[in-house]
Order: sequence, then structure tokens, then C-alpha cells
Amino acid sequence: MKRKRVLLGFGGLVLVLGGMAGCSSNGDEGSSGGDEDSGAATAAPLDEPLAAYAGSASEVYADPAAWLCRPDVDDDACDQVLDLTVVEADGSTSIEAFEPVEDGAVDCFYVYPTISRDETTNSDREASSEEEGFAALNQVARLGETCRVFAPIYRQTTLIGLSNALGGGADSAAAGETAYGDVLDAWEHYLATDNEGRGVILVGHSQGSAHLSRLIAEEIDPDPEVRDRLVSAYLAGWGLDVPAGEVVGGTFDEVPLCAAHDQIGCALSWASFRETAPPPDGAFFGRSRSSGEPAACTNPADLMSSSGGEAVELDSVFATDPTSGTLASLGAGGEPRPWLDPAVGEVSTPFVAVPGLVTGRCAEEDGAAYLAIGVEGDPADPRADDITGDLTPTWGLHLIDISLVMGDLFALAADQTAAYTEARTG
Repeated sequence: MKRKRVLLGFGGLVLVLGGMAGCSSNGDEGSSGGDEDSGAATAAPLDEPLAAYAGSASEVYADPAAWLCRPDVDDDACDQVLDLTVVEADGSTSIEAFEPVEDGAVDCFYVYPTISRDETTNSDREASSEEEGFAALNQVARLGETCRVFAPIYRQTTLIGLSNALGGGADSAAAGETAYGDVLDAWEHYLATDNEGRGVILVGHSQGSAHLSRLIAEEIDPDPEVRDRLVSAYLAGWGLDVPAGEVVGGTFDEVPLCAAHDQIGCALSWASFRETAPPPDGAFFGRSRSSGEPAACTNPADLMSSSGGEAVELDSVFATDPTSGTLASLGAGGEPRPWLDPAVGEVSTPFVAVPGLVTGRCAEEDGAAYLAIGVEGDPADPRADDITGDLTPTWGLHLIDISLVMGDLFALAADQTAAYTEARTG
């Protein structure tokens, strides 16, 4: 397979969402953003900001220190060495140097997953090493080759808060409201002061995807002018509610699931489990939070294939050190092992790709829809034969939802950026 050039977190439940469960739909079909119904032909010029958010500057997010990543800040969580080593099955390697975009037509707005170890229900506003070096670095930084990355620090529901929620703690809804309030504040500030008419790709994982889903439902979906700025939404590790056989309805009234790589104004959602270990009863992902029906599943590598399609090769991009950061501390890093037999060579870059090793397809089983992951290791070749990232049967491969398809998301972001630019200027 020709490389498309271009991890992780701990999830939240509906309890951290506050008002998210109340979002509903009438089930009408929505537009793709890339078709004649999207309004792209009459959209404002690329350099014109949205009037609806004029005057929405935030005292908190006016400070660059309130962001994990901003394009005007050097040496932040996304401004790091991001080079990638491609390890082929025969042991040969090549290095892809990371080349950030300087000033494009599209930004990425990223909200990270449940990862704070603060000993309170909500985190503080100080970025931890997990938020910086683990979440932003592994989940969104490499998209900086296509988009300028904005990643606010927010007072998320912490790991302790999540534990309390799972145990029926009383303050989970209030914690979710605090977290979402920060995300909304950062979003409004970004649109008022930094967007300058650009399109936006929303990127989230787990709790981050939950907050972005609410943001879309309340701020983007109902407003055609704001919706016109939505290039796409990558909502990993969360369950969107879409009626069976439909592409829109449920969580969103207007924003549909993406069904083509040049479609804009749409969303992706997936939860990853090994094909040999599908979601069991009680799994946290794969089912709608509100209806209990199978959640939406979109395969970033094969958007046109619904559940039951053939498995396709995924362009996975993993952290080279599988025991680094929160993976290891959560007991999911696995035993240390090289991606390549040391007698053949070594990987010295922070990221590694393994073409042909990982496959994926959207599958539905026992009332759950999920991205079924296959691993095609060969003990006879010098490359690693398996991946790490498993947590428990009910969580599956949640920790590496984004890593499994990072290269596919890069390719998709490039295609959707091109389509958005053509629709706005063509």
C-alpha cells in the first residue's frame, strides 16, 4: 500500500456530559456540506470572521498559556519532533519528516480525553505531562501538516471524577458542566479572535468527543453560518446516536456521517475492539448512550463501507515507545518490545507506522457497532507481530482509537481540506 503520509486516553461516560443526553433529532436527512444543499456557493469569503461570535473573547483563553497548542506559540505540546519511521514487513525502514503547515485554509480544534490525575473532580488549568506529552502529542499534533492546531486546556472531569461517576457519585453532572463550559468558552474565543474565516476540523477522543458532540448539537448543527465552517468532526471513542440505516438524525439534526473522503460538513465516530474480542455485555462503547441501540460506526479508512464490509488495511501510527505515558500507568502499555528485531535495525523517531499489520472494518454484533481490528503479524518476519493498547474487555482498544487510524485521518483531513477550499473559492 502506498503510504498516505501523513493515542490516547481514558474515556468518559454519559455521566460527565451534563446535558448531552437531552440532545435529540427529528430524524430528517441532513446535507453533506459538500453538495448543493450545503450553502457553500454563497458562503462568506475565507478571510471573513463569523459575526455571531464577535465580542466573544474570553479572559481565560486570551492567555496563550491556557492552550496546549496554538500556532503562534513555539515549543508547545504540538511543536515537537514528530518524524515517523515506516517499518515494512521485510524489516526495511524509511523516515517521513514532519512538515507543519504554515498558514492554511483550515484549523483543527482538539479536545483531549479523560486523562488528568488531579485529585479533584475537575482538573485545574495547569497542563500536565499526560495532557501535553501524551494526549495532544499522540492524537492531534501530526495533523499539523494539514491544519493549524488549537487545543485548549480545560477543567475536565478527572480520572478520580470518572471513578466517582462510575460508582454513582453525586457530582458527576456538575463536573461535566464545568468541563463543557470551558470547551465552549475556548471555542467562542477561537471563533472571535483566531479563526479569521477558516474552516475547522473538530478532533476529540472519549470525554473530548462527548464535549465536541454537545458543541456540535448546540452551537453548530442549528446555525447554517457556523455549520458552513465545519469541515469535519473526528469523534473517536464515543457513541453517536444515528437511526439504523440512516446517515443523520439522533445526536445531530443536520450534520451527517461522512460517507466519502471529499465530503465536508460531516462527522466520523468509531470505537475500537479486536475482532477476536468484540464488545461484551456492559461494554462502555459501541452502543448509543441514549437509546441503547448500536452506535454509529465510520471506518476512517473506508467511509463508504457500513457494518458487514470487508476489512481494509489501516494506516496506523503508533508511539514508538509502547510503555510511555498513561498507557503504562494504566497497565495497558504491554511488555516492552521493539517494533523491529534489533539484529535488523531500530526505530529512533517518536512515531512508527507498520503498513499491512493492522486491518479494520465496521462490524455489528450483539447490539453493538464497532471498528473490528485485525492484526496480521507474521512470526517469520523481523517486524513486531502484535500491537499494545488493550485495557479490559469492556473498554477494548479504546486507548488507541486514534493511533489505529492516524494515517487515515491525515489523508482524510487533506482531502476534506481540499474539498472545502474548492467549495469556498471555486
